[in-house]
Amino acid sequence: MKRAGFTLVELLVALSIFALLAGGGVILMRQTLDGHDIASRRLERVGELQRARALLQTDLSQIARRRTRAVDGVEARDAFFGTETGTNGPLLAFVRRGWENVDGEGRSSLQYVEYRVVEQRLERRYRRLLDGAALSVPQIVLSDVSELRLAYLSKEQWIPIWSNALRDGQPRAVRLDVTLPGFGHVQQLFLTPGLEP
Repeated sequence: MKRAGFTLVELLVALSIFALLAGGGVILMRQTLDGHDIASRRLERVGELQRARALLQTDLSQIARRRTRAVDGVEARDAFFGTETGTNGPLLAFVRRGWENVDGEGRSSLQYVEYRVVEQRLERRYRRLLDGAALSVPQIVLSDVSELRLAYLSKEQWIPIWSNALRDGQPRAVRLDVTLPGFGHVQQLFLTPGLEP
């Protein structure tokens, strides 16, 4: 009488096939999770870049020609000031219109705004009051920036520095060139509200 069952060789073959299938499944799952993580990080970076563009576009499209006074009472030399890299101070400094006042606070709808590059981050700060107030806590606009440069359109020519001591008014446009790890070079253009006089 013959007994029903598996031989040791058949059992080892079945276990080997199961181990191969399980190993393949684990590898496939790991690759799927890695791909999902990479896609999530990339989408977060795209979102950060889009928010930065929207913020810069909103600020630069509402520039007002108004000089301010610092905390020490000294009047700013320029109504609009911009450098190429912001190495030793602000990258951009200006007053903008359209600051909403939904809480009805005792303040103007004008807002002093300043952009700086600090430790490979583009940061935005503002003053609650135009004159004599301290700057706010920095808001990180872009993080992990390899390189960032601005240029200013003046009479059909891009220049690296804008200062009212050098020229009057505002640039016609501002160009942002930024290098982001994993993205490479990104260039964006922002129009300003007025032309040079």
